[in-house]
Amino acid sequence: MEEIRLNKYLAACGVCSRRDADKLIAEGKVTVNGQAAVPGMKVTKQDEVWARGRKLTGEDEKVVLAYYKPVGVVCTERDAHAERIVTEEVDYPIRVTYAGRLDKDSEGLLLLTNDGALIEAMMRGSGRHEKEYIVKVSARLSKEAVEAMRGGVYLDELAVMSRPCEIEELAPDTMRVVLTQGLNRQIRRMCKTQGYDVLSLKRTRVINIELGDLKPGEYRQLTPSEMQSLYEKCGLKKQ
Repeated sequence: MEEIRLNKYLAACGVCSRRDADKLIAEGKVTVNGQAAVPGMKVTKQDEVWARGRKLTGEDEKVVLAYYKPVGVVCTERDAHAERIVTEEVDYPIRVTYAGRLDKDSEGLLLLTNDGALIEAMMRGSGRHEKEYIVKVSARLSKEAVEAMRGGVYLDELAVMSRPCEIEELAPDTMRVVLTQGLNRQIRRMCKTQGYDVLSLKRTRVINIELGDLKPGEYRQLTPSEMQSLYEKCGLKKQ
């Protein structure tokens, strides 16, 4: 029976990173066959391993969460200079990470998952997956500015043209924007080309997943039908 180091096994099961697994083991929070685990030990699939209050099956259960990222939370795994990071804000028994970022000053829907294949598929630019935002700017929107951004504008700092996008005016200074592109701080840069600063930016949809009634800091697990549709739209087969 093939043996595997316990910290690697915990990481493969989506519990945490290998480094954090070593801490869990050292703190006595992992058991193997009813006994406290020890650093450096190895296990097989026949062993009964418990960590963080759940029995591990040896299979990485795929999970996707819809999370309302508040303003001020940083999308990073580790950052000594960030006061709040997303991986510490979401208390979930399975280790998840973000699929697509939201900058510190923005809020709204962020998908979190332990499925690397899904993250890769969602981030692939050729997929043209839709992301929807509500954006408030610093002055009244002009028709010329809206039309320019709809058609695509040149972003000097990135040396690239933004793709044509869908824009609906909701108020004199507020618009709904649907992008199929994921450039760094894209909407803020697009607005800047037209002389506007973004006062608030909220993401309300990623592909088929809606922010819905979530409040800042809240999260929920996707329903089976949402998961199925998300995987299909990303060209993946749900395991």
